[in-house]
Amino acid sequence: MPNTLTTLLKLPRTSALLLALVPLLAVAQIDLSAFRSSTPEFLPVEEAYQLEVEQSDPQTLRLYWQITEGYYLYQHQFKVTLEDSGGAVGTALKFPQAKQKVDEFFGDVQVYYQSADLSLTTERMFGTAKLAVTSQGCADAGLCYPPNTEIFTIDGATGLVTIGEPPSLTAASAQTNGKAGVKNAPATESAQAEEPLGTTLLSALLFAFLGGIILNTMPCVFPILSLKVLSFATGDPAKHHRHTWWYLVGVIVSFVSIAGALIALQNAGQLIGWGFQLQSPGFVIGLAYLFTAMGLSLSGVVHFGSGLMNLGGTLAGQGGSKGSFFTGVLAVLVASPCTAPFMGSALGFALTQPAVIALSVFVALGAGMAAPMVLLSYSSTARQLLPKPGQWMETLKELLAFPLYATAVWLLWVAGKQAGIDTMASALGGLIFLALGLYLYRGSLTRRVIAIAFIGIALAMGGYRGPTNNNGSIATRHEGTINWSTDTLSKLRTEGIPVFVDVTADWCITCLANEKAVLFTDRARAAFDDSGVTYMVADWTNYDDDIGAFVKSHGRNGIPLYVMYPADPNQKPFLLPQLLTPSILEDALTRASASSALIR
Repeated sequence: MPNTLTTLLKLPRTSALLLALVPLLAVAQIDLSAFRSSTPEFLPVEEAYQLEVEQSDPQTLRLYWQITEGYYLYQHQFKVTLEDSGGAVGTALKFPQAKQKVDEFFGDVQVYYQSADLSLTTERMFGTAKLAVTSQGCADAGLCYPPNTEIFTIDGATGLVTIGEPPSLTAASAQTNGKAGVKNAPATESAQAEEPLGTTLLSALLFAFLGGIILNTMPCVFPILSLKVLSFATGDPAKHHRHTWWYLVGVIVSFVSIAGALIALQNAGQLIGWGFQLQSPGFVIGLAYLFTAMGLSLSGVVHFGSGLMNLGGTLAGQGGSKGSFFTGVLAVLVASPCTAPFMGSALGFALTQPAVIALSVFVALGAGMAAPMVLLSYSSTARQLLPKPGQWMETLKELLAFPLYATAVWLLWVAGKQAGIDTMASALGGLIFLALGLYLYRGSLTRRVIAIAFIGIALAMGGYRGPTNNNGSIATRHEGTINWSTDTLSKLRTEGIPVFVDVTADWCITCLANEKAVLFTDRARAAFDDSGVTYMVADWTNYDDDIGAFVKSHGRNGIPLYVMYPADPNQKPFLLPQLLTPSILEDALTRASASSALIR
């Protein structure tokens, strides 16, 4: 083996390829803080736009924003909801005269500089009510903030306005006599946690590209790409080039499609993030069915015919351009649950920008994910390293079915966590009917009719939803952790207790890897005990508005998200990297506990 390795390294082209990778590997170690000076410094959103609320009369509220010089608010982005014990209260907003602006993000719009003084009229009188006010603004220097929602409690009888929603007010909540001050609840603060580097469009594109490359190492993606690599051992290189470019198109189209859906849902008011489709048990079960069908095809148990059913065969590397395209589609579907290193800040930046800028970041992400495959198809040296065609290809193809089966098992486990064990059991039973239906599909018309019936039963069983788990959160499964809530976080910070917030999900592969290797170890548990830091878990396996708002408030749209809150409420929280090591975690705990020592 050493002699073989020495020989390979002596090959000029191989050496050149290795040297070409060095700059990419080095990027991870570069200290980019030197570039800070060229990046404009932007205010936190609550400093750029300071909102005051007061009750003018029993059915009129005044919403007044003080806007910092160089910043503006969009008229069309104001949204208000009001509800009390009687339900939603109808409202009507009256806008003052705005300034016409040809905006680089939204085109021809009405905006407010310096101040915005809105009048809110209610259809009826109300008691103690919850007021949610959403606004969005940008800076002339080029930053566009995400929509920001602020929550207030209004006593309709007294006119008292309090920050936060009823009945979760604490003694630490800011109060005024009919007027709201600056929001400071740590769980819902709009200011982003401290990060080492600001994000610009150029850095977002670079980080997205690098994150896309790293996505190829995800365990669910590997068997799919391996099937494509097998085809490089045989055939015409020109054909490989063409198919690889179809694969790239499939990857980019899929990323742009998911991003488009994400942007549309966020604009509709949904607090969702990257990997949102995995929060749907139906989608998770559908993926499990697809992976099982592909595994059966690779194992030779079933053989798909033409049309749409040929997807499994083409993904096995036997098809043409369609197969290459759908290989890219499937690779994106299974890679999307998590964000790779570099992706967090890139996606956070992208989804605060207009659609054109946001989608360009996702195009860079897709290009990064497809880049290794494109380079491999054009590298004759890399192809020469593959073994000669033979029986090993068929054997490897059959072996690659088992990672697909394992992925299906994991997906059904996720579905069970989301929708209960009865749902998982029903989906497992559906897999049996699915396999039988696919097996019977070849042959006579009678067999096909029976096969379609079995597939229909499988789909029906996959659509069944049993009772959900009440005690299945990640926090309850691990000693020394508590469940996340804004009230608990506020209380702990008020008491001067440092808090580590772990936003995770059962469908997040990177989250699970960090938990296994770093977070849920004896070493980590001892470090938390020694530092006095409370470990709080925000389980986002299922859709949750509050967690979505928390993720968004820290400039992120995907998980894992690790936020460390120092004991001193005046200190900003800081974010940890998405890939953790024991030393990174311990350093963060030491930093947080040092702040705790200072205020005792």
